[in-house]
Amino acid sequence: MKERLEALRVEALDKLQGVADAAGLNDLRVHYLGKKGQLTEILRGMGALSAEERPVIGQVANDVRAAIEAVIAEKQEGFDRAATAHRLQAETIDVTLPGKAVGVGAVHPLNKVTQEIEDIFIGMGYSIAEGPEVETDFFNFEALNLPKNHPARDMQDSFYITDEILLRTQTSPVQIRTMKAMNGKTPVKVICPGKVYRRDDDDATHSFMFHQIEGLVIGPNIRMSDLKGTLLQFVQKMYGSQMQIRLRPSFFPFTEPSAEVDVTCAQCGGSGCRMCKHTGWIEILGCGMVHPKVLEYGGYDPKEVTGFAFGMGVERIALLKYGIDDIRHFYANDARFLGQFAKL
Repeated sequence: MKERLEALRVEALDKLQGVADAAGLNDLRVHYLGKKGQLTEILRGMGALSAEERPVIGQVANDVRAAIEAVIAEKQEGFDRAATAHRLQAETIDVTLPGKAVGVGAVHPLNKVTQEIEDIFIGMGYSIAEGPEVETDFFNFEALNLPKNHPARDMQDSFYITDEILLRTQTSPVQIRTMKAMNGKTPVKVICPGKVYRRDDDDATHSFMFHQIEGLVIGPNIRMSDLKGTLLQFVQKMYGSQMQIRLRPSFFPFTEPSAEVDVTCAQCGGSGCRMCKHTGWIEILGCGMVHPKVLEYGGYDPKEVTGFAFGMGVERIALLKYGIDDIRHFYANDARFLGQFAKL
């Protein structure tokens, strides 16, 4: 049996030296050292040995096993190093190649225009006032000289939550809240930006949700000429020093007198084109002197102070500024459209 074990050692070591890969190495390990391997087969004859021979043969078998396992371990380590080196070579990253650009967001064009409008009016000494989007009927209508069943309410068909609670249709309620918070003190000089909601069908120029910025000034001897000068300065800051405005008589329940404000058509410079319907002017906002009843609702004496107010849709200002023909582009989340404004 000792001779068979020695012959097994020589045979195994010889074949292990010629093994080419890890799979072949594993096959040889199973062949010689597995449960049904050659070494196990030889050791099954241990029962026929005498008590004196068994320790000697057992020691030889252990030596043979140890020799074979040592070569297998050495070979396996070599195969592992080779596999690691190959993987590192295959997975090498060329750090000199340009990387993939990471997409970076930008300010939405509506937010960009809102911030620009805010900056212009802050530069004129205005502060920013905000209020709730879910409003009471009193602040949204009644305090603005629009009592229940007033026909002008039809122009602001609303999303009602209850009979007395609704989504605000304008940012004018913020003006009333600001006046009440001032407790009759002057001057009041604020702009009120925010979202508003009306039951409009979405089309190229309308949306059920849009953005407004309204302005309010209250103090002694505030005149219509102050309003016109303020709006002219705003328009020229927003669209360029060559732009002019005109005021056309209009009607709003919360101002008296009231006016629509037109700006020189940027497309034709005032000479007339399809964009301005050959008038040379494009309407951008509404304004007027604060109605005496609105002053009273806000806690002011109309015999002591006067004021003016104006309101504009941010979307309309943006449409004209960037030459966009459809308001729905602002809400479609199309990266091709929004990406145009990233570097403006």
